[in-house]
Amino acid sequence: MLLAGDSTVASCPAFEAPMSGWGAQLGSYVGGPVRNLAKGGATTASHRAEGLWAALLRETSPGDVVVIQFGHNDQKEPGLPYRENLRAFVEEARGAGALAVLCTPVQRRRFEGGRLVPTHGDYPGLVRELAAAEDVPLIDLTRATTELYERLGPEGSKALFTHFPPGTHPLYPDGVADDTHFCFRGADEVAAIVAGRLKGIA
Repeated sequence: MLLAGDSTVASCPAFEAPMSGWGAQLGSYVGGPVRNLAKGGATTASHRAEGLWAALLRETSPGDVVVIQFGHNDQKEPGLPYRENLRAFVEEARGAGALAVLCTPVQRRRFEGGRLVPTHGDYPGLVRELAAAEDVPLIDLTRATTELYERLGPEGSKALFTHFPPGTHPLYPDGVADDTHFCFRGADEVAAIVAGRLKGIA
């Protein structure tokens, strides 16, 4: 299995621990090796421009599964052809004999009252439309993580993210309140969701 995506998927460097993308935790759930080529800050354009996508294709063998999740950074560059870039990824993964699986972006933790506020605009819908149009398996992580965060609530969901008050963690002495990037627990919970959905796909 191979992964392409941004920081919410990527393995984080040790100095950011316990921050983690869900891809770093996926191997323990799928029972096989996972090659994670996701990178912090990546867009669908930069992943190709920096050679990460080409590296993924070189390592892809017929029968592999390629899981693709972008959106967090693409939406910061609205001129990028997001849907077309995803379509190209799907076509090229299929050309390598792999099963391409699209994921909508995981939600950010932003609440108003007890309900989560969507922050990705049209991007999840574009992934859903592409998956339907091209007959690509879809894991709707936008919906799944919305349900997860709302079930835990505004306070309980903090435990999924990199949240530490000042003076409580040696790597974050000034404290941190990051509502985009998971801690180990959050990455693990989302990895479990992905693995569960993959069982019905691959």
